[in-house]
Amino acid sequence: MFPPRCPFCDEVMFSSVFLPPEFVCNVCSGKPEYVQEPVCKKCGQPLDDERTEYCYDCVRHKREFKQGKALWVYRGAVQESIYRFKYHGRQEYARFYGRELVRVYGDWMKRCGIDAIVPIPLSQKRMRQRGFNQAERIAREIHRQTGIPVYRKLLIRVRDTRAQKELNDEERKNNLKKAFKTTANKVQLNHILLIDDIYTTGSTMREAAGELKRSGAGEIYCLSLSIGRGYQEE
Repeated sequence: MFPPRCPFCDEVMFSSVFLPPEFVCNVCSGKPEYVQEPVCKKCGQPLDDERTEYCYDCVRHKREFKQGKALWVYRGAVQESIYRFKYHGRQEYARFYGRELVRVYGDWMKRCGIDAIVPIPLSQKRMRQRGFNQAERIAREIHRQTGIPVYRKLLIRVRDTRAQKELNDEERKNNLKKAFKTTANKVQLNHILLIDDIYTTGSTMREAAGELKRSGAGEIYCLSLSIGRGYQEE
C-alpha cells in the first residue's frame, strides 16, 4: 500500500517478494558525503587540515560532552533529505538513518559503553507544529538495532528557543541558556548518548550535556545525523 521512498530523491522504490527492500535507490547511493578523517577529536566536525586536532568552535568553547560523532556532512542531498524528514513528514526515512548510524558507529557505541540514549527534545510548541520529534525517531531506530534503551522523557526543553540556523554564533550561545531541564532529581546513568539530527556549532549539545551533568549523569557522548564542516580562524 505504501512503498518505501528513497531518502535522497524521494522517489518510490518497488521491491520484489524475492528480493530484500533497498533503502536508497541506485541513482542516489553515492550522493551522501560521509564524514571522514581528518575530524575534530572533540566534536567530530570534518577539518581541512590533518595537522589540526580541534575545530575552531571546540578551541573557543568548553564542551560538557566527552566526544561527538556525525554520519554525513550537512549539504546537498543530505540537507534536502533532512528537510523533508522534519518538515514534510517523511518519518519513514528514520529507518535508514538509524541503520546507517549503527552500521558506521555501532562499534564506537560499544567501546564507549553506552547504556542510555537521550534524544534532544523539542519544545511543546514545536512538537505541536511538527507532530513528532525527529531526534526521538532516530533514537528509536538506533534502539531497534542495538537494544540500548531510549530515555525520551529524561530531558525536556523548558524554553521555546529560536531555530539555531537563524542566529549568529553569539546569539546561538545565549539562545539555549537554561533551555533544557532533566525530569529526574538525580540522573543515575553512566554513559549517555545524546542524539540530534544536525550539529552546527555545538551549542545545543553543549547545553543539553551540561544539564545532564549537573543532574549527576556520568560521561556524555553525542551522535548526530549530519554536521557542518569545521573551519579555522583566519
